[in-house]
Amino acid sequence: MIEKQRTLKNSVKLKGVGLHTGKEVELEIEPANENFGYKFQRTDLEEQPIIEADIDLVVSTERGTTLEKKGTRIYTTEHLLAALVGCQIDNALIKLNAPELPIMNGSSEMFVKAIESAGAVEQNAEREYFELDENIPWEDEEKGIEFLAIPDTNYRLTVMVDYQSPVLGTQHASMYHIGEFISEISKCRTFVFLRELEYLAKNNLIKGGDLNNAIVLVEREKIDQQELDSLAKLLGKENLKVTVDGIGVLNSTKLKFENEPARHKLLDIVGDLALLGKPIKAHILAARPGHYGNVEFTKILRGILKKQKSKGPQIDLTKPPLYNIQDIESMLPHRFPFLMVDKVMEITENAIIGIKNITMNEPIFTGHFPGNPVFPGVLQVEAMAQVGGIFALSQVEEPHLYSTYFMKIDNVRFKQKVTPGDTIIFELKLMSPIRRGLVQMEGKGYVNGQIVSEAEMLAQIVKDKSND
Repeated sequence: MIEKQRTLKNSVKLKGVGLHTGKEVELEIEPANENFGYKFQRTDLEEQPIIEADIDLVVSTERGTTLEKKGTRIYTTEHLLAALVGCQIDNALIKLNAPELPIMNGSSEMFVKAIESAGAVEQNAEREYFELDENIPWEDEEKGIEFLAIPDTNYRLTVMVDYQSPVLGTQHASMYHIGEFISEISKCRTFVFLRELEYLAKNNLIKGGDLNNAIVLVEREKIDQQELDSLAKLLGKENLKVTVDGIGVLNSTKLKFENEPARHKLLDIVGDLALLGKPIKAHILAARPGHYGNVEFTKILRGILKKQKSKGPQIDLTKPPLYNIQDIESMLPHRFPFLMVDKVMEITENAIIGIKNITMNEPIFTGHFPGNPVFPGVLQVEAMAQVGGIFALSQVEEPHLYSTYFMKIDNVRFKQKVTPGDTIIFELKLMSPIRRGLVQMEGKGYVNGQIVSEAEMLAQIVKDKSND
């Protein structure tokens, strides 16, 4: 799977109509910075508000997934989000001049083609995958919906649909890895039963509906022309020619796959799971899914993701460090008792993990506090800054010729006290690419999986020594 984040190389525009509103929509997908994620922007409103593709913003799953933030809504988000995930685009700004995304041909196909025409570009930041270390089940017994997430090294999906229908019967669909989405899943259209169509049309729920952007499933053998003409008029398509070939599909086009309805359900899951906010490494199994079930299960996964974040990095402290104390002394000017980093366990292109062991032998405990020793918050920040300094110096050649000087420290918070015997694991991540020697990082300190301190830091790398 891709290890670096990606965005679009160029912007791309599309036009269409909303399925439910019937309103014309102009849509533009633009490149976005690292760690931006997916965000929608309503350009038709005066303030042009932005709505994040966030599971916590879902307000409705009726005939699609709807997001709302501060009274502004975005309808039918799933097909475009599925296309972005399927094309492995991590960061994009989606601008539209209407409340609903265009239905296009009822699938993700045209979104995929647009994204492919724009091209993709690799970014510096690494992808942070959502991974599992145990099975995660969820069930809604009343609705007959079942989900199961299983740890996996790829993003896999297996779907079963069963509407107790003579048309659909029981259908299955699978995606063995995300690379199959474009060719096997993206072109599969949304569907509706004929028995539902009249209700939806009469209640103005499919103003943009067309037999070219949806599969209509017929569950009875005999349908007279008068009924077909009536349905055509309800859809605003008086001249529409409709043919019926027994029990099956009411449409002028044939199914793209025998199990196209099941594949479309899989497509919807990909789009709704995009609201998790992280690319996924897991095998998702779903029985009788729909937007409601997709969203509820995504909320379950979001809860697990939040717990994972709060626990901090999972580091095996028994493994040999990347940098030991001798290596650290060769990089930093600090010495005992002000050297606050014992070892560095990991460095990537945008992050570092360092360790500080707290012992009763620390000179500071002589006076802080006698009989109730607490490691001062200011020294936690200093230790965090030193870890950040090591990261900064690791990015230059001949680091012994450079120093890091901290220019600003913001949003410092202390969550709980640190005492002798604790081991603080510091994790610092770049907030933006290093430019002109300026390093902006977000840091967190963890003890036993709990955050004890956090801060945002800005430092400058300065060459202040020579080889002479």
